[in-house]
Amino acid sequence: MSFVTPSLVWRSGAILAATGIIAGAFGSHGLKSRLTSEALDSWKIASNYSIFNGIALLAISMHPRFGKHAFAAPAIFLGSTIFSGSIALLVLNRERFRFLGPITPLGGTIMIAGYIALAL
Repeated sequence: MSFVTPSLVWRSGAILAATGIIAGAFGSHGLKSRLTSEALDSWKIASNYSIFNGIALLAISMHPRFGKHAFAAPAIFLGSTIFSGSIALLVLNRERFRFLGPITPLGGTIMIAGYIALAL
């Protein structure tokens, strides 16, 4: 039996979406005057991907063929966390987190693999 249950995926989706909403609000209200427009755009991308992937996980958790997609939800969650998290950290302190630059596409690749797994 897999540890990936619909309940876990639902909670993961809710947490990811909430994190994206919080990050978006923080960017709009707390960082707007402190970031360049390019950095703020990157922050928005990270926030939006968290929200969209969180909503996707909520939907996946309710899918009738959930059991056939044991790889998809963890990949989407992990990929989104790596992708959005690395962008956010790079925006906040590019010099300190420079090593995350090459990690960001890895997160995107994992996320894409999760969605492709849904199609198979």
